[in-house]
Amino acid sequence: MTFDIKLKVIKQEGTCVAGHEIGDEVLIAFTKNKIEGKICLHALYSILPKVFAMAYGAEFPWLKDPDVSTHACPDAWNPLVYEVSRIKP
Repeated sequence: MTFDIKLKVIKQEGTCVAGHEIGDEVLIAFTKNKIEGKICLHALYSILPKVFAMAYGAEFPWLKDPDVSTHACPDAWNPLVYEVSRIKP
């Protein structure tokens, strides 16, 4: 079974060059084979391993909620944090 994944910006410092702000959301819809919303290619590249793992059912033992994780943008000078949520039907 494949799950869709929602990314939401929950923390931001500095100025994101791509214009992301707290509250921005992106839906990676594996069930529809599309991405809804905007995301910087650098952030997308860094977050994809976690997105694919969660989409295909991986669980990380250190998470309190196995369906919710976080991921930091690779821009160290203007850090952004995404909440990565597995959407269960």
